[in-house]
Amino acid sequence: MINFEEELKKFKPSLEIEDVEDIIYNQDLDDMSDVLLKMLKEAKGTETASDLKRTK
Repeated sequence: MINFEEELKKFKPSLEIEDVEDIIYNQDLDDMSDVLLKMLKEAKGTETASDLKRTK
């Protein structure tokens, strides 16, 4: 049988998972309102220089 206490002592979290977690939390993702505003600006052709810089 498996000795769970012994297995838990051997457990080490994966470093890759921690790296991915940091990357996900540190990303500046657009929410739905940002996407809609950008689409409206593009449709009207009223993008400003700061809008263009932010998307790149």
